[in-house]
Amino acid sequence: MVSVLVIDDEEFILDVLQCSLMQNGFSVKTASGGREGIEKFERGNFDLVITDIRMPDVDGNSVGKHIRRSERSRTPIIGISGTPWVSKDTVFDKILSKPFKLDALANTIQYLVAARSVHHPSC
Repeated sequence: MVSVLVIDDEEFILDVLQCSLMQNGFSVKTASGGREGIEKFERGNFDLVITDIRMPDVDGNSVGKHIRRSERSRTPIIGISGTPWVSKDTVFDKILSKPFKLDALANTIQYLVAARSVHHPSC
């Protein structure tokens, strides 16, 4: 089962994504901000991270940079944002504009996890 960490400062978004992804067969943990997300990433073993890009404490760009500097730097990261054009960073494997279709998110997760497995089977 694919394990996903979802990071967003809006509880409604966390609830919707968690419910939708679990219905699609993913194991999902959530974090209500970037700092908590980094802590959960460090303690867990996730196949993919979804993070809001604009958050008040630690933003998604900082979360992505932390992951890219970690021992699990090849973990796929999906950035989500209502203002995706403000992200000039390349730490994300994919950026989805809010609002997005939940089935498109599930398909993107499956694609990125499969692509990682093909290109880096020992990770």
